Amino acid sequence: MALLSYFRDREKIRKMNNEDAANKDGKKETPLSSIAQAFEEISDLINKNKKGNDNNNNNNNNDNEFVDLRLKPFCEACTLVSVLFGCLGMAFKFAEMEYTAKVRDLLEASKKFNTLSSVVDHDLKNKTVKSPGSHTRNLRRVRQGLDLIRELFQNFLSSENHTLKKAATTAYQQVCAPYHTWAVRTAVSAGMCTLPTRDQLLVNINETDKSAEKEMRRYIKASLDVIKTIDNLYISRGITLDW
Repeated sequence: MALLSYFRDREKIRKMNNEDAANKDGKKETPLSSIAQAFEEISDLINKNKKGNDNNNNNNNNDNEFVDLRLKPFCEACTLVSVLFGCLGMAFKFAEMEYTAKVRDLLEASKKFNTLSSVVDHDLKNKTVKSPGSHTRNLRRVRQGLDLIRELFQNFLSSENHTLKKAATTAYQQVCAPYHTWAVRTAVSAGMCTLPTRDQLLVNINETDKSAEKEMRRYIKASLDVIKTIDNLYISRGITLDW
């Protein structure tokens, strides 16, 4: 039943992200532009709150401060990212299924918890921060999924990574491989051969080279603010990031 639910959710996400909705410029929205927009909105909120905190603290900049994000809007933005994993084929099937399940868990948790910090504080109180299935552990995995896509995009746009396979392999090795078992790493490595070509990926996400670069750069910049905010939340609670 869980697997069936996963595929139903995935199809729902695909339909949602491929609707022909027009944006303010009269252009068609794409899955990538929707994702970039969603994370820019969160990034703007983070920076707005940081600016207010800086003013209240005599403009002392603190890179380790965090802005407490609302859980439900965060999960809704993360849900949009799922379609990108689907476009990468079998190589990222494990990452897609794990990511989607974790986001679904956090979205369900948003009925009880209002913010990211309330989730972490609950697990701290119950000593379940790193327990399998805990919301804090799932948040950590979702954060890795966001970072994986960010790193993949960065590599994809780099002149040193001419193929999607090279960009994806480098991103996986840097972001996820240190935390995966040998069996998972081996399966991902074998699956890299099934990745679509660079041109096929652009077709899958309904972008051109030019439009993809624009939207990817938007996501890279915005998602980094979100990732840092999550990391700072963990650090503020005395939770290490090496897991």
